Order: sequence, then structure tokens, then C-alpha cells
Amino acid sequence: MPRIIAIDYGLKRTGIAVTDPLQIIATGLTTIESPRLIDFLKNYFEREQVEKIIIGEPKNLDDSDTHATVLVQKVVEKIKKAFPGMPVEKADERYTSKMAMQAMIAMGMKKKQRRNKAIIDEIAATIILQEYLHHNQ
Repeated sequence: MPRIIAIDYGLKRTGIAVTDPLQIIATGLTTIESPRLIDFLKNYFEREQVEKIIIGEPKNLDDSDTHATVLVQKVVEKIKKAFPGMPVEKADERYTSKMAMQAMIAMGMKKKQRRNKAIIDEIAATIILQEYLHHNQ
């Protein structure tokens, strides 16, 4: 079975998570520099079968767009252009960074480790994907 990949896109860094081949568990894959996203996906898709991409959509509490919503919309367009046959779905990413920080505390990570924004982005992508799996299967 092909995997599902999730993206927590940011201006500087992008967290990436994937499912196992049975699409049961979401696991953090990596964090990359955002300008490298399309190249990273091309390389990953050459090695692994992927069924769809889930991308976190930033929204305010009242469902209005944030300053980052436009950035995500632009990267979705780039992804669709680079991979025309690949379905791309947006998923609510509200609270994922906060949840990632709470998860890091629960895992016993030291304060210095919790300041590493790359880890936060990867965990946030994992949360986006796990929430997607929970609500769609």
C-alpha cells in the first residue's frame, strides 16, 4: 500500500511526516529548508509509493486566514504543478506547534532540545498526519 505524506510548511523550514505502508501510524520523517521542498519530494517519490499529500493549512481561531495561509496556498500550487497526478489535501494545523511542544515536554526533552524549531516542525507534521488518519479512516 502506498504511503501518505504530510507537510508542515513554513517560510524557512518544512516539517515532513509519513505513514507506514499500511497507513496506520504517522512518523516524523525530517525537516528541510523550505526552498528544497519540491526537490525533496521528487527524490522521495522515486524511492517510495505515495498516495497523497496532506499539507497543514494555517487558520486563525475564527477560521480566517493567517499571514502564512497565502504561503501555503502558493506552495500547494507549486506541488500540484510539479506532481499533477498527486492529490493534495489541506488539513487544519491550528494548535499543532503547541501540541508538538507539549509532546516534547511529555517525552522528557530538555529545554535546549525544545528550542530546536526543526524538531517542532517535524512533530507538528506528524500530528497533522495522525489527526488526518484518525478522522479519515
